[in-house]
Amino acid sequence: MESSSSSRHHWVIGDVHGCAASLEALLDKLPACDRLIFCGDVINRGPQIGATMDRVWDLVEQDRAVWLKGNHEQDLVVALRLGSWRSQQGLAGCDTFRHLGERRCRTWLERLDSLPVAYWGNGWVATHAGFDPISWRPDLSVRMAFWQAYDGRFGEVVIGHTPGPGLRKINGIVMVDTGACYGGDLTAYCPETGLVTTSPGLRSLPDPLRGGHPSLAAREWAAQALATRPSLAALERLATGTAPSRIPAAAQNPPVSQGAPSWTLASDTP
Repeated sequence: MESSSSSRHHWVIGDVHGCAASLEALLDKLPACDRLIFCGDVINRGPQIGATMDRVWDLVEQDRAVWLKGNHEQDLVVALRLGSWRSQQGLAGCDTFRHLGERRCRTWLERLDSLPVAYWGNGWVATHAGFDPISWRPDLSVRMAFWQAYDGRFGEVVIGHTPGPGLRKINGIVMVDTGACYGGDLTAYCPETGLVTTSPGLRSLPDPLRGGHPSLAAREWAAQALATRPSLAALERLATGTAPSRIPAAAQNPPVSQGAPSWTLASDTP
């Protein structure tokens, strides 16, 4: 547990997904004294996965940031523990595994496995996807079931996981994944002030192994993200008949079963 001064704000950052350049541009806009909460899925998708992981971990070691576990980090941990890429299709198809290689990936195993799944602030909590609406434990893949069932019990919940066209606020939930790796922006949200800061994501979906042109895989990722993204109309229906709020941009440890996430939490309160 950790304590913070009353003047220190937090910025919850959406899914970075290997977009190191976008992350650097975003960091340049954020106050150096504030605390950063990465909402998970730092890995996979983008062209600079290794550099992104190194940068975020450096911020963690400097005590400036908390890196929350996302479903992509959890999937990689599970696959690495099950065996080598020769026996695990999940590894053979994993962007992070292909970029870093098996030896380097395994040096990250314990760090990724130890990532917390939620960060508790004063009247708000950040987690990757939401909470299971039955157990109310963090769930790294939940979507609609949580959005519909959330009753405000944890205050404002800030999540990533589901890319969309700009930051969305609905039913006490703030969605900060704005699709940086799909041509959207990388977004940071301050729960204390409601301010938002963004930097451009991968506008052309480059593949460094193909001369910077979008690969078939990149195009498929974008198509899948668009196909599975909930419509604004669906979000509006969740808001008891009200449209989702747009937030103004800023000026400038229960037992763990086999293969399940480690329910480690972080907090600002001792």
